[in-house]
Amino acid sequence: MATAYHRKKQPEFVRRTLLDCAAKLALEQGLAAVTVQGVCKAAGVTKGALFHHFASKQALVEGVVSDLIKQLDAEIDAAMARDPEPYGRYTRAYVDITLHDPMMTHGSQWAALHISILAEPALRRMVSDWFAERLRRHDDTDGGADLEFVRLAADGAWLAYLVREKPSDPVPALDALRERLVAMTLAGRPEATGDDRA
Repeated sequence: MATAYHRKKQPEFVRRTLLDCAAKLALEQGLAAVTVQGVCKAAGVTKGALFHHFASKQALVEGVVSDLIKQLDAEIDAAMARDPEPYGRYTRAYVDITLHDPMMTHGSQWAALHISILAEPALRRMVSDWFAERLRRHDDTDGGADLEFVRLAADGAWLAYLVREKPSDPVPALDALRERLVAMTLAGRPEATGDDRA
C-alpha cells in the first residue's frame, strides 16, 4: 500500500516508468508486444494508472517514439555543440549520430524496432515531422544540395543495415563511410569553395 501511495505522489515517476517499460518491451519483442497488460505488469501498475497517463495503447506507443525522438534530438544538439564550424554542423551531427545508432552495434533488436516504426503510418509521420522541423531550423547552414546528398547517403547506409536478412550479413564500413561523409560537408563550406555564404 505504501508503494501505491508513494506512486500517487509521483505521477512523473509513474509516467516515466510506463514509457521505459514500453520501450524495453518494444526493443526486446517489437511494437506488437507493447500491450496494455504487458506494460502494466512490467511497470507494476494498474490499467487505470496507465490510462491516467496515456489515453490508449496508441498514445503510449507514440509516447515511446516521442521519447526516442527527444533522445535523438539531444544527441544531435550535443554533437553540434562540440562542432566549431557553422556550415554543415547539423549534417555532420546527423551523420555521426545516424551511423553510431545503437542498432548498428547491438544487433537486430534496434533494427526490428525501427522497422516497426517505419511500417506504422502515424509513427512514421512523427519521425518525418521531426526531421522536417530540424531541417527548417538549420536551413541557413545546412540547406544546400551537397549537404542533403550527405544526409541521404547516411540514411542509405542506415537503411542498408536495417534490411539485412541476417545479422551476420556484411555491412558497409561505417567508420570509413562516416569519415568520408563528414569530409564532404567540410569541402562544401564557404572558405573551401570561395563562396560568400555565411
